[in-house]
Amino acid sequence: MKKYLLIMAIAFTCLQASAQTGLTKGEEAPVFSAKDNAGKTVDLKTLLKSHKSVVLLFYRGEWCPYCNKHLQQLQDSLQLLTAKGAYVIAVTPETSEGISKTIQKTHASFSIIQDKGYQIMKDYKVNYVLDDATVAKYKTYGLDLNKSNGNTDHVLPVPATYIINQSGKIAFVHFNKDYTKRASVRDMLQVL
Repeated sequence: MKKYLLIMAIAFTCLQASAQTGLTKGEEAPVFSAKDNAGKTVDLKTLLKSHKSVVLLFYRGEWCPYCNKHLQQLQDSLQLLTAKGAYVIAVTPETSEGISKTIQKTHASFSIIQDKGYQIMKDYKVNYVLDDATVAKYKTYGLDLNKSNGNTDHVLPVPATYIINQSGKIAFVHFNKDYTKRASVRDMLQVL
């Protein structure tokens, strides 16, 4: 029965994310500047002056096993990505406590940004709001989004990955409303 409920919760989540479109290859990447988990200012324009590209990904939270697996794969391949001149940034709505848990689980050493006001998620068209029924179902699985994100508005991103080239254009997009599908490191390396 619990498995059935989980499948229903996933279906609701996918439906709610259906309104989002993400950005497309060739579009100008929205610029942003924010503090990362280490307190460092991460400014897209500045990074593109000193790196060939930026790999920008959005993840839901430390509670998401698919997010953790993807972040771990990126960490395991980080030297390959940086050897191609890429700077990796992850963006999440979760609190700094959640980010710390993510780092413990994945050993991520790249920049992670808490997008408190969801501005980066909104600019990249990946944000969506869970309905109350789905939030309640998540609670039955032990996930309290209010605690995880430090608010009560239940905004999550569609897990997406963008590669932004030095000219500020999006060179690669992986945007799939099925949160179990993620960009492969191999695909990213081919673009870099």
